[in-house]
Amino acid sequence: MAQGAILDIPTARVFQPLLKPARYKGAKGGRGSAKSWQFAGMAVEAAYCEKVDIVCIREVQLTLDQSVKKLIEQTIQRYGLGQHFDVQRDKIVSQRGGVMIFRGMQDFNAENIKSLEGFDIAWVEEAQTITQRSLDLLRPTIRKDGSELWFSWNPNSETDPIEQFFAPENRPKDSVVIEAHYWDNPWFPAVLRDEMQHDRKRDPDKYQHIWCGAYRKMSEALVFKNWRVEEFDAPAGSTFRLGADWGYANDPTVLVRCYLAGDREIRVDYCEGMVGCEIDQTPDLFDRVPDSRKWFITADSSRPETVSYMRSHGFPRINSAMKGAGSVEEGVEFLKSYDLVVHPRCEGLINELRSYTWKVDRLTGQVLPVLEDKNNHYIDALRYACEGVRKGQKAKPASASRPVVHRPVAGGWMRS
Repeated sequence: MAQGAILDIPTARVFQPLLKPARYKGAKGGRGSAKSWQFAGMAVEAAYCEKVDIVCIREVQLTLDQSVKKLIEQTIQRYGLGQHFDVQRDKIVSQRGGVMIFRGMQDFNAENIKSLEGFDIAWVEEAQTITQRSLDLLRPTIRKDGSELWFSWNPNSETDPIEQFFAPENRPKDSVVIEAHYWDNPWFPAVLRDEMQHDRKRDPDKYQHIWCGAYRKMSEALVFKNWRVEEFDAPAGSTFRLGADWGYANDPTVLVRCYLAGDREIRVDYCEGMVGCEIDQTPDLFDRVPDSRKWFITADSSRPETVSYMRSHGFPRINSAMKGAGSVEEGVEFLKSYDLVVHPRCEGLINELRSYTWKVDRLTGQVLPVLEDKNNHYIDALRYACEGVRKGQKAKPASASRPVVHRPVAGGWMRS
């Protein structure tokens, strides 16, 4: 192909608005939509036709393997343009004299980012991970006349900086943003279609997030999925187990009552909580749980003076929990090894079971094996209530219920 010849690069209809000049170009959507391939094709076409300098950016890039360099190399080869580009170890140089480089924003500060001031195009891939700091550094740096900033991303949360930047009420005037999904991709391959169909049948939340571009519902990060809400009456002769967690200024003081049903079921029939509960109000709070003065209560050991106060005010069977390294994780894993049945009147516990999560790496979206220390006061009380049972029998291994997360991967189709 002679230099200057017209390139025949097919473009899906959904991406056509991106072919017109604009200061800001964004493409968001689910996996298999070809967003990354579209921008790679645009970058190769621009570098083939004229001298342009392009920086391809991720928020974090420790090695070139994490960059879009390989994708651009594949695009060059796909369109038979290998003789027009010099692919080097850490950059790609076009015969027009332009260069493509690959950088992570974590390596830039207000001074060294000035090295990008003469670049024509900045393409930010996986833009859902870009921080506000990085946006504030990058935007005024790419300042050359006619320069453009491209962003491609799989939506994660509406609070992400890139979502806020392109929100209709905030969007810059000279910008174009499109949404693309697998059904917009005329080259969507069979292998991805099989994966999509599997996710759609098996995990609707995952399907909506990964394939349809919906915001993450955090279903993968939720700690407890082994519970249900059900009305029931405790049978006569039940052995009740009570647990208490002490609140502070913004946290509730909580008492939870439960009992074991069958081999692997814990039923929670009462729980009471109060934010800003003074110590002299605590006995009245506990009395809202039937027979709480009768049964043993295992309480948070961080407030021994409160435990002592309760003993002397009508709760002689209250004792402090046995805490130690790993006790929280051990207690959570124990609860996960049972089916939890919660009475609908236990609204505080129900709300926490819906929102108690593992931490999520903001940059990668990976669910971490670290518990978020929030939305857990009723859950902590339930852990304490079951402490005696947990100590008396062996729970399932922790590895059996650790979160397994499949990270969404942008792009992934091959043009025919």
